[in-house]
Amino acid sequence: MKRICTSLPPLSVLLLALLVFQGCNAMNPLCGSSRPAPILDSLSDTTITFAQVQQGFLLTLNGSEFVAASVVVINGTTVTTQVLSSKQLSVTLTTTLISAPGTASITVNTPSGNSGYVGCTSGGTSQAIVLTITS
Repeated sequence: MKRICTSLPPLSVLLLALLVFQGCNAMNPLCGSSRPAPILDSLSDTTITFAQVQQGFLLTLNGSEFVAASVVVINGTTVTTQVLSSKQLSVTLTTTLISAPGTASITVNTPSGNSGYVGCTSGGTSQAIVLTITS
């Protein structure tokens, strides 16, 4: 029986090269998951009435790069967010959050992952869209 020898480097060297040079992906345990900055394109409604807020208004946010950790921020307050897909989020607006007619600044924030490692993305905050609440 003949023995076949190869000149491949040890498996550990190949694995290390994958981890270092592949950046942040599913195979790099130093990063966790890649978290791109969210992009907010539009709201299901840009003007609603305060009466709708009093009833608990479901607002849908449309955009891209949403991940499970993405949250909606309204006037600086993080609200309970349902991630429907990588392109849609929803929140329920109540009088606890919006207490009177006026405007509300709405953004989406994706917290950073392990951004100290090469190739890891750091999340971020989307551009704001203004929601108008009439009386």
